[in-house]
Amino acid sequence: MLVSEFDYELPAALIAQHPAVQRTASRLLRLDAATGAIEDLAFTDLPRLVDERDALVLNDTRVVRARLAGRKASGGKIELFVERTFGAREALALIRASHPPPAGTELLVENVRVRVLGREDERFRVRFSEDILPLLERHGAVPLPPYIRHAPQNDDAERYQTVYAAVPGAVAAPTAGLHFDESILQKIRDRKALVAKITLHVGFGTFQPVRVGEVEAHRMHKERYEIARATMESLSGKRVLAAGTTSLRALESAARTGELKGETDLFVYPGFRFQVVQRLLTNFHLPKSTLLMLVCAFAGKENVLRAYRHAIERQYRFFSYGDAMLIERCTTV
Repeated sequence: MLVSEFDYELPAALIAQHPAVQRTASRLLRLDAATGAIEDLAFTDLPRLVDERDALVLNDTRVVRARLAGRKASGGKIELFVERTFGAREALALIRASHPPPAGTELLVENVRVRVLGREDERFRVRFSEDILPLLERHGAVPLPPYIRHAPQNDDAERYQTVYAAVPGAVAAPTAGLHFDESILQKIRDRKALVAKITLHVGFGTFQPVRVGEVEAHRMHKERYEIARATMESLSGKRVLAAGTTSLRALESAARTGELKGETDLFVYPGFRFQVVQRLLTNFHLPKSTLLMLVCAFAGKENVLRAYRHAIERQYRFFSYGDAMLIERCTTV
C-alpha cells in the first residue's frame, strides 16, 4: 500500500491558525461509513447523538511547555524540545543546534545546566541540574504544531489544552478534545452516556512526516498510555465513542495486548481489525499522515477522501485548531 494513496490537495487558507472564539463553536462533519452519508452539523449537536448506549472516552493527558530556548557554553543558541521525562531530572529531547552536541556537552537553559548523556535515534538523552517540570512551567513555550505559523501566544497556553487535562506528559494536544467545554460534557452525561477518561501521552512522532513510500514500512514512535481496569471493564457492552485518535490507539492497544499500562507503537492503517471502538470523534488530518491512514482504516479510504473533499468545498477549518468529524465505523473495511 502506497503512502501516496493518502494524499489530497488542501488550500492553505483552510489551515486553522487560531482556535474558534468558543471551544464548542466548531463545525462537525458526520460520516456514516456504512452508507457513505455525510451530514453537516455543529459541534453542539453532539450530545443529541449519544444516549445510554454510549461511552465517550477522553484522553486526559496534559500538554507540557516542551520547548526551551538555551545556549551552548560557547554562546551559540540551541532549542531543546523535551519529548519524554524519566524521573524528575532526566529526559529524551530533540536538540536544534548548529551542530549535534556530542555526549558530555553541557548546555544552559537560563541558569540550569543540561548535560547531554548520549543519542537515541533522533533524540538525545539529557540530564538537568534541576527538576524538569517546574522549569518547563517557568520558561517553556507551548509546542504548537509546525503548520501553525505564529509564535505561541497567551491564549495558546489555555486553548491548546483540553478542559479536562490532568496528567502532564504530552508534547501535543489530543486535539479532538479541544472542542469540549464543561457544559457540553454535562449535556452528554445528562443523556445518560458514560464519560470515561484514559491517558496517552502524545509524543513528538505525531509531528513527524512518513518518510517511506510504502505504508507497511513505516514504524511508529512509542507513546505511554494507562487505562484503569475499572474503566476498561465499564466499556463492555457500550457503543464506544473515542474522542481522538489517541484514545482509539490506547484502547485498541490494550485490547490487542491485554496490557492496560505501558507503551504503544500501534500503527493503524487499512486492514486493521478494530476490537473496541465503534465511533470516532476526530479533527481533519494532514495529507499522507499516519492519522489520516487511521481514519481511513476506520471508515474506508474512499469514504474519508470524499468527506475531505466535501469539507474543503464547504470551507471547514483543518488540523489542530480546526473543525471536527464524527465517524460511525464501517465494519466491512
